[in-house]
Amino acid sequence: MAFADSDGPPDEPLIPQAVKILIAGGFGAGKTTLVGSVSEITPLSTEEIMTEASLGLDALDGVEAKRTTTVALDFGRITINPELVLYLFGTPGQQRFWFMWDELATGSLGAVVLADTRRLDTCFSAVDFFERRGIPFVVAVNCFDDDKADSYDPEEVARALGTSPSVPIIMCDARRRQSSKQVLIMLIRQVEALLSIVS
Repeated sequence: MAFADSDGPPDEPLIPQAVKILIAGGFGAGKTTLVGSVSEITPLSTEEIMTEASLGLDALDGVEAKRTTTVALDFGRITINPELVLYLFGTPGQQRFWFMWDELATGSLGAVVLADTRRLDTCFSAVDFFERRGIPFVVAVNCFDDDKADSYDPEEVARALGTSPSVPIIMCDARRRQSSKQVLIMLIRQVEALLSIVS
């Protein structure tokens, strides 16, 4: 991975390498929550209150208590070290907003597919999207603590999603900063590993 040149004079300010990361997945999987939990800035969020207009359009099975929805994107930032800053772009999960994914994916180094085991099928489209475009990704299984959230191990999730053995699967809690950071670290390691194979 290429970083900003640090061989200049000592008084020359270091310009960090900016890296674009997508956070994708199904409606209600926790994308906005993950971006908010890990961002060092107040995240930009386009969450809006759901109205009756979304009835019949947004499947609320398994997330009946959900009252808001992302209508464009979420944006956050996290500095990994003085040479590397991640810019996080959370994609909208509803099918009617998928047309934005291509634009959001432009220039991205990798992606996190956030999966909800209560509705695992809602992340199939995200997995397919990144596989088809050759964008490195990891699957982060957002663990919920309610009775509806079944517990699965990463191997079971990989089989259900049909992902390649080379795609890492990590269990996480998108509400917790440390857990979200571990997801991003795993993605950076995955990207580095794939780049070393190519070079």
